[in-house]
This record gives sequence, C-alpha cells and structure tokens, in this order.
Amino acid sequence: MSPKALKIALAASVALNLFAAAAVTTLVITRAQVENRVEAQHRPARAGSPMRLIDQLDPAVRERVRDTLRASALAARPDFEEARLKRRQAVEMGRSATFDTARAAALLEQSRTAELRGRARLEADAVALLATLEPDDRRALSEILTRRGRAAGRDRGGRPAHPAPSRGAPAA
Repeated sequence: MSPKALKIALAASVALNLFAAAAVTTLVITRAQVENRVEAQHRPARAGSPMRLIDQLDPAVRERVRDTLRASALAARPDFEEARLKRRQAVEMGRSATFDTARAAALLEQSRTAELRGRARLEADAVALLATLEPDDRRALSEILTRRGRAAGRDRGGRPAHPAPSRGAPAA
C-alpha cells in the first residue's frame, strides 16, 4: 500500500471512529433524557395535592373542608387573575416600540401585590379552617400551608419565577 493510500485510510478510520464515538455519546444522552421524561410522567403531579390530602380526612368533615377550600380559592381568584393580567401588560409593554420603564415597573409591582393579596387570603382561610379541625385531621391537612408550584421557584416554562434583575436595574 502506498503512503498516500495509507494516510487516506488512516484519516477515514479516524473520521469513522469520531463519528461512532459521537453516535454512542448521543445515544447515551438521549436515552437518559427519555428515561427522565418517562419517570416524570409516571410520578404523581403533586404528591401532597389538596384533594389527595382531603381524602385522608375523617369522612364526617371531608365535604366541609372541600367546600371551604373551594370557596377560598374562588374568593382569591380575582387577585390571581389581576396578577396575571398586570404581568401580561408589562410583557406587552416590553415588546412594544414605546417602552415606559416606570409604567412597566408599576405593572409588575401591581402584579406582585395582587398575587400576595391572593396568597394571603388563601393562607388566612387555610389557617382558619385548620383551627376548626381535630388534631389528626389538622395534622393531615397542614401540608396545604407549604408553598408549591410557581411560588416555589419555577414557572411553567421551566424558568425561575422571579428572575434575577438585569445589571444596572434596581433590585425589587
């Protein structure tokens, strides 16, 4: 075999080996990602969801607790809707050609205030409800006071719920 053919064969062998190594690496990474997705689909959405917690209660109080929590959620709903609306308005302002920094900051502040008002209402109603329960039922239902979901640090898109302020912007 001539030296030129040997060099070509060696280069082809190296390229083939690099391609095989990349394929194996991609296969391993993809398989791990698929396994994580499958595992996430088999996990319950929320281990301590309020409805699952209510099912643990004494049947005599279960319906009263369910109705009370439902009424509390309905009462707090306008606050959370206002919070979402104000945040959407701030996002739209950020996309527009006429961006007003003060107005965007005010909209975000109003959004946070409305969300906190709704959360405070839910928490106050939950505490008042817990005060009416027997110790065993109270122990089972006390989990509703934990903060979960977006408030725990992530929104639906997988981004932090409260992103760090950009450089030069005052911290809220």
